[in-house]
Amino acid sequence: MKDLSKYRGIFPAFYACYDRTGAVSAPRARELARYLLAKGVKGLYVGGSSGECIYQSVDERKTILEAVMDEVGGKLTVIAHVACNNTADSQTLAAHAQSLGVDAIAAIPPIYFKLPENAIAQYWNDISAAAPDTDFIIYNIPQLAGVALTPALLRQMLQNPRVIGVKNSSMSTYDISLFIKEGAMVMNGPDEQIVAGLATGATGGIGGTYGAMPALFLKAMELTLAGQMDAACALQADICRIIEALCSGGCNMYAMIKEVLRQQGGPDIGDARAPLTGLTDPDRAVAAKCVDMIARAETKYC
Repeated sequence: MKDLSKYRGIFPAFYACYDRTGAVSAPRARELARYLLAKGVKGLYVGGSSGECIYQSVDERKTILEAVMDEVGGKLTVIAHVACNNTADSQTLAAHAQSLGVDAIAAIPPIYFKLPENAIAQYWNDISAAAPDTDFIIYNIPQLAGVALTPALLRQMLQNPRVIGVKNSSMSTYDISLFIKEGAMVMNGPDEQIVAGLATGATGGIGGTYGAMPALFLKAMELTLAGQMDAACALQADICRIIEALCSGGCNMYAMIKEVLRQQGGPDIGDARAPLTGLTDPDRAVAAKCVDMIARAETKYC
C-alpha cells in the first residue's frame, strides 16, 4: 500500500504569475513559490483553476511548473494539474510533469462535449499512461466541468494502480464520503467547507484562497484534527466572510487575491488574464478591506 502521508495537509492552489505586459513570468512564479513555502504549507497544486490554466498555452504551463519545481521541488509536495481539452496536449504536460519529478498529476474531465463515462475514463487513463511513474488524482469540479464524478466511474478508475484519489470540489461533503467508501484518498476543494471536509475524512485541502490567508487554513486544519470543533467552525465562518469579500469587487476573485498579496507585502504576480476581469481602481479599496479582515482573523485565531 502506498504511503499517502505527503498529501495530508494544506495545499494552496498556485496562482498564475504574469509580468507587467501580461506574459507568464518564471521569476514571479519562483517568488510566489518561495513565499508560500515560508508560510508553512504542505504542498502546492500547480496549473489548476487558480492557475488560469484554460487561458494558457502548453508552453506557458510548462514554464510555470518548471519555475515552481526549481524553487520548491523536494521541499513541498507538488501536484501538477495537466488536463487540457484534448488528450495529446494533456499527455504532453503529464510527461513533462513527471520529468520534473512532481509527486502527482491531476486532471479534470474533458469539458464542453458531454462524454460517456467510458470515454472520460479513457481520457484519464491515457493521461496517466504518459506519466507511468507518477500518482494520479482525479479533479472533480462538476459546477465548472459540467460532468460529475460518480462512484461507478471512480471504481473504474481505481483499477488503474496510479490513481490514488480525488480532489473534490463539489459542494457536497457527501461526495467525500462516497469517494472514501470506494477506497480513494480525498482532498477537500471548496474553501468554504474545509472544516466540514476534514471532519468528513478528507486528508487535507487544496484551495484557491489559501494563498491569501494560509495561516487561517493551517489553523482550521489544526483545530479540526484536534477536535476543537467550536473554534474550528467559528474560524470557518470568518473564512467564509473573507471569501465573500474577496468576491465582492468588480474584478475576478484571482485579480483581487493578487492585489491582496501585494498589499500584504507579498509578491507582485500581475493581474488576471483576459477574459477574466482585471483589477480596477475601486477594487484596491476592497482588497484593503480583505487585508484588514485577514489580519484581524489571524490575531484572533493564530
